[in-house]
Amino acid sequence: MTHAVLHGDHHVHSTFSDDAVSTLAENVDAAVGAGLRTLRLVDHVRQSTTWVPEYLAAVRALRVPDGLTVLSGVEAKILDASGALDIPALPDGIDRILIADHQFPGADGPLGPSTVRERIAAGWATDDVLDQFVGAIVAAMHRHPGNQLAHCFSLLPKIGLSEHDLGQERIDAWARAAAATDTLVEVNEKWGCPGAGALSALLLAGGEVVASTDSHEAADVGRYSRVIPLLDAAEVV
Repeated sequence: MTHAVLHGDHHVHSTFSDDAVSTLAENVDAAVGAGLRTLRLVDHVRQSTTWVPEYLAAVRALRVPDGLTVLSGVEAKILDASGALDIPALPDGIDRILIADHQFPGADGPLGPSTVRERIAAGWATDDVLDQFVGAIVAAMHRHPGNQLAHCFSLLPKIGLSEHDLGQERIDAWARAAAATDTLVEVNEKWGCPGAGALSALLLAGGEVVASTDSHEAADVGRYSRVIPLLDAAEVV
């Protein structure tokens, strides 16, 4: 099956991120080579980040060929259960913030996966863990509407859980929140998430799916394999 969403890559990192190797211009060239119509350039930020104006200027200065739309974004982790993001004050021009579950959103700040696993082993009930996790994602979408979820649920395997453990009630609440807040949900090639069940719930709720590679080098831009069966199973067109 051919999916229209595969004509875009909505999460592509450049050398503005400290773990990526390709320039903005190299990513644009790769997108053209992959036959993409839409490219979202995205780089990691924290509250202390100061280079966003420079980044936006560099994006605006790119030579973009006809037939390709280039969008901008920044990726920030959810900090805590309230849905706060690790993000600086942003100038005008950022198209979407990518809301990421890089760490577990604790009551008072982010927790590393090993800490969460230890607390679960010590008796932290799985239902309480999942309620807090999904609740923080929903809160982040409501606090920052009109943005995008990055590799959503990628944290779960790191803490010894899975999307199956979420259950339909949590998935449906997540999907309704995404639709209500105009939050794009990316299907992420690097992490293979969200799964087909979550994507189906999202579509049923009226939400929107985009595809992303989460590439950190230009050779991966627009190159999909793990995403395709997820789109097939969820019947994303």
